[in-house]
Amino acid sequence: MGTGAWTTDDWNTFGKTTRTASGATKSASDIFARTIHPDFDPLGIEIRESRDSAEHPNATPVAVTLDVTGSMGRIPHSLITDGLGDMVQNILTRQPVADPQIMFMAVGDAKCDRYPLQATQFEADIRIAEQLKQLYLEGGGGGNGGESYHLAWYFLAVKAAIDSFDKRGQKGILFTVGDENIHKTLKADEIKRVFGDDVERDLTSKELLDMLERRFDVFHLQVIEGPYDNTGDHGERWRDLLGERVIPVTDYHEIPAIIVSTLEVMAGRPKADIIASWNGSTAVAVQEAIQGLAPSRGDLAATGGVWRPGLGIK
Repeated sequence: MGTGAWTTDDWNTFGKTTRTASGATKSASDIFARTIHPDFDPLGIEIRESRDSAEHPNATPVAVTLDVTGSMGRIPHSLITDGLGDMVQNILTRQPVADPQIMFMAVGDAKCDRYPLQATQFEADIRIAEQLKQLYLEGGGGGNGGESYHLAWYFLAVKAAIDSFDKRGQKGILFTVGDENIHKTLKADEIKRVFGDDVERDLTSKELLDMLERRFDVFHLQVIEGPYDNTGDHGERWRDLLGERVIPVTDYHEIPAIIVSTLEVMAGRPKADIIASWNGSTAVAVQEAIQGLAPSRGDLAATGGVWRPGLGIK
C-alpha cells in the first residue's frame, strides 16, 4: 500500500461525490457507510503496511484516529467535505515529513459499541479520501467516563509494519482526535472481541502506550469548548500519559491546520513562523494548539531539515 500520488484534480473530482446536484454539502448519513466495511474490521486484518517504493523512497506513516461517538461524527464530516484536501496538500507542500502515507481509524467504546474500531490502509493518493468515506460513523459511546482510544494504540503496536522504523529507525506518527477521557484499561475480553487476540490479562493505557511508543510518536488532539481546562481527572489522565502532546483544539474545523502545524513544530520550525503562515481564526487556533509543544529531539541537521520521527531510539 501507499503507492500513487495525491493531486488537487483528484480531490476536486472526489469532492463532487460529497455534494448534491445543486452543490450543497451532503449530510454525514448520505456520505459515510451504513455499516462497517469488512476490509476495515480489525477482526479480519492481519497487518497494515507502510512501505518504501520508487515513488516514495522514505515513506512516513501518519495515522489519524477519529472519535466517531456522539457529536464527534461532525469531525470526519468536516474533513471529508473540506479539510482533508488542505491537510494533505499542506503536508506535501510544507514537507514537515517525507513521503507521507496516511491512514484513518474510527474509534468508539469497546465497552458498549458494536464496532469500536475501524482501520483503513496507509495510502498516498486519493484513496486516503475514498477510504475515509467508507468508514461507519456508529455514533455510539456511553456515559461511562471515557472512550477506547487505546484500541488504536494496540492496533498499531501489533499490526503495523512500517519501513520507516524497520529500515531507518524512524518512528511513525499517530494523532488521536476526540473530546472524551481515555479508559484506564483495555480488558482482555475486549481485545478478544475486537481483534480476536488472546492476551493473558487486561492491559493498562500506560502499558499500551509504552508498546506503541517504541515505533510511533503519539499525540492526542483534545476537542474542547472555550479555554483549555487543565483541571480534573478528564485532563489529568491524558496529561499523565502524554504530557505536552495533549493538544487543545478550540475549533474542530482547524484540525487539519493543527495537525500540519504540529508536524512542523516537531520538525524544529519556529512557532512564530508557523503561526504567521496561517490567516485569521486559523492562526488563533494554531497558536492555542502548539504553544505548549517542544520540538523533536531528532537531529534535524542529519535529515536535511525534514523531521525524521524517533531518531535516537535507545
